[in-house]
Amino acid sequence: MIGFSAGGHLAGHAALADGAAVDEVVDFAVLGYSITSMETESYRPARRILLGEDASPELRRAISLDVLVTTNAPPFFFWHTADDPYVPVEHAYRLVASLAARCVPHAVHVFAHGPHSLGLAIGAGEPAVWTELAKRWIQEQTEID
Repeated sequence: MIGFSAGGHLAGHAALADGAAVDEVVDFAVLGYSITSMETESYRPARRILLGEDASPELRRAISLDVLVTTNAPPFFFWHTADDPYVPVEHAYRLVASLAARCVPHAVHVFAHGPHSLGLAIGAGEPAVWTELAKRWIQEQTEID
């Protein structure tokens, strides 16, 4: 499963879904500059769009990826830029800390510079290497199985 920004939140949610049928289980997730927490005040517009203006703290917590991580979570590859003006890198750190606390295999790459919405990041400087890093990481995940 792969996703970016709000789509990364959706992909992460799918990867962390509890009770999925065997053929629906996500083997690993690749997330780029993704929104991971609805509890932070950072990037409030996305929270408002996805949940509405008056989302309760309970609802915000229930769909925050860092809260949904269990020891059964699949491996995650995460990349972000430190100066993303829309989704602060705090989102990456929150999810990665939760994965680490539960001993879930993961990789995280935070590049110093780069705007939001880089996608494949072709010609975007240092972040452009994320696809090669992800390729090698995916190969490692498939060799483990």
